[in-house]
Amino acid sequence: MSQDTELIVIGGGLQGLSTAFWAARAGLRVTVVEKSMPGRHASGFSAGGVRTLGRALPEIPLALAALDLWYDLPTLLDDDGGFVPSAQVRIAENDADMRSLRERVAVTDALGWTHEVLLDEAEVKTLLPAVAPHVVGGLVCRRDGFADPMRTTRAFLRAATRAGAVVRVGAGVAGLERVQGGWRVTLEDGSHLGAPRIVNAAGAWGRRIARMVGDDFPLGFNALMMMFTAPLPPFITQVALATGRPLSFKQVASGHVMIGGGPKGVADLDTGLTTLDVTRLAASARTALELFPVLKDVAILHAWAGIEAIMPDEIPVIGRSSRAEGIVHLCGFSGHGFALSPLTGRIAADLVLGRESPYPIEAFSPDRFVPGVDTDRPSGTMLQPAG
Repeated sequence: MSQDTELIVIGGGLQGLSTAFWAARAGLRVTVVEKSMPGRHASGFSAGGVRTLGRALPEIPLALAALDLWYDLPTLLDDDGGFVPSAQVRIAENDADMRSLRERVAVTDALGWTHEVLLDEAEVKTLLPAVAPHVVGGLVCRRDGFADPMRTTRAFLRAATRAGAVVRVGAGVAGLERVQGGWRVTLEDGSHLGAPRIVNAAGAWGRRIARMVGDDFPLGFNALMMMFTAPLPPFITQVALATGRPLSFKQVASGHVMIGGGPKGVADLDTGLTTLDVTRLAASARTALELFPVLKDVAILHAWAGIEAIMPDEIPVIGRSSRAEGIVHLCGFSGHGFALSPLTGRIAADLVLGRESPYPIEAFSPDRFVPGVDTDRPSGTMLQPAG
């Protein structure tokens, strides 16, 4: 087989671009093929949370290592991605919420992780003076923060290109065929590419790509929605999350407030289009208002949705295929892969290069599901907001 490149990365979102950056930096000739435009879906339309708080237990080592990379982003990419180390706070609205947070800290402390710190009522109201009077406590990760999703995506795109990667847009994948020496990729325009290695970073389309090489895992998809308000005077610098109901909430430098956390619209994988669900957006806005009464008279200026891959256990697929040599899967981040992307792209690049990951990734195996059988969430997992 004539090899056009040494690695083809399918998907030009953050996971794919991070993989391309690390692989090209290691000396591989890399081509990224993207069906639409880089960051068109989950990567560019997320809440931009950089969060170690409340992670599923298998994700915690990755989230902590990825957070260090966010602080080093200016050195790595010559751009900080708009990263703001603001802290993230999970709010307890009642005694049941507070019990849940105490149980969480007991689990993480027992495992040696001390990044999550309990707050009593006085402490959370000192940290979040605009929070509603009924709030009784919270949980904080002080090194967490948020970043600009599209700026981060473009920063990885530029850095990957500078390292020598080629990024082809409007290049959807129509088929994958095993040939002597590697893989033949057929694009939707009828052209072909060849390479010995493939990374499936196709996001919500990841299952379709996996099936082309003989793999399968129960990856679904949702259109996760966000709202953007009119500007207000500054009243919060942290990212706020709820405990018993979904919410991700932050105020950006312009004074606008971003409200998300997982309300779902409708998505169509064939067209790539999304439809907003106004009823669910209204419910999410009410949650934000109940927790932050300062929003009482503010207008919602804009709402949007990106198509996100969702796994039944809400943790990603990261690992080599056990059936198809040269294939690495990196998808299924379930609405909270943004913060992990600087590290998970590095892990995928290591796997492509034949190295073993220095981080524990067994829980993310592509083979962890038996077809037709759902697995339980890992013990100690909390409700994880999208973004």
